[in-house]
Amino acid sequence: MTIRTPHGDLADAVAAIGALGGLDEEAAAAARRHLDSLTKPPGSLGRLEELVTVLAGITGRPDAQVARRTIVVAAADHGVAARGVSAYPADVTAQMVANFVAGGAAISVLARALRASLVVVDAGVASPIPAVVPMPGVRVVSAAIAQGTADFCVAPAMSREQAESAIGLGLRVAREVVDAGVDIVAVGEMGIGNTTSASAVVAALTGLPGAVVTGRGTGVDDAGYERKIVAIELGLRRNPIDAADPVGVLASVGGFEIGVLVGVVLGAVAARRPLVLDGFITGAAALIAATLQPVVAPRLIASHCSVEPGHRHVLDRLGIRPLLDLDLRLGEATGAALALGLLDAAVLIRDEMATFASAGISGPG
Repeated sequence: MTIRTPHGDLADAVAAIGALGGLDEEAAAAARRHLDSLTKPPGSLGRLEELVTVLAGITGRPDAQVARRTIVVAAADHGVAARGVSAYPADVTAQMVANFVAGGAAISVLARALRASLVVVDAGVASPIPAVVPMPGVRVVSAAIAQGTADFCVAPAMSREQAESAIGLGLRVAREVVDAGVDIVAVGEMGIGNTTSASAVVAALTGLPGAVVTGRGTGVDDAGYERKIVAIELGLRRNPIDAADPVGVLASVGGFEIGVLVGVVLGAVAARRPLVLDGFITGAAALIAATLQPVVAPRLIASHCSVEPGHRHVLDRLGIRPLLDLDLRLGEATGAALALGLLDAAVLIRDEMATFASAGISGPG
């Protein structure tokens, strides 16, 4: 499949990632040798050790750090929400953005606990966001592309220019975060109706039926679930869908926050920063990014596998294994935040465990 060539800043980011090639095997091997010198049987800490080598491979540094971390949460509204595909009204998007900023949301609590700064991006929230006093460590980027997308059942969710603008916004946010000296980036989202858009994106890029990749999102009842399926199938029929044109797929059935996440993924990967995905919606964004540039996928860390059925299909397509399986389906980057704790543990093991030589313990024979 020949992928439609992007242009502008997006083309530059895709080219920069392609120039990176594969993971740095020399750095990964050095990290593995150090792990094997620690006072434990080789490989006995399982995926904690794997995380150390993955961090080395992504960054090119056997001693890669994760102490300086930023969580980027992108928010936007979806025209398809008017079709009753969510258990919550659309104005909840704006209300939850204010909750993020004020420090009352789940991701706010976890970000504080895990020493992460939080960047909240208004990519296209339709309702006015209530004014609140930001908690320390929280920054708001107000850069709405429009006041929500169109209903993709009757027209493309956005124009191609808007899709490119959303990705470009994500690239700029990633650049600002990297320039501020971050070691690792995690991503999350908020947007009533966005599991419907993500399901449509995943169906379009994988060729799987909408029903196979669609779950109950916020917890819709049977009737709501049927409305989601109908909306997705209608959107895929009525809009131009070409799996070789992932930006076009975003424009047809995606969301502004999904586009921003595509840009953040690409920007972080291009800067050789580890990128931690959250759940299904961030996975859909990563699938767009990896379709544009396959080198992206091995440089991503999947925090968890959500209960949304499409998420496992996304992770399978990306070829990455989730760290956690906790039946999460909130979004907001809550799963990604929890994964930061595992990354802390992996780096502490690498840096603070004694070696056989330093402890005076006999190594394996």
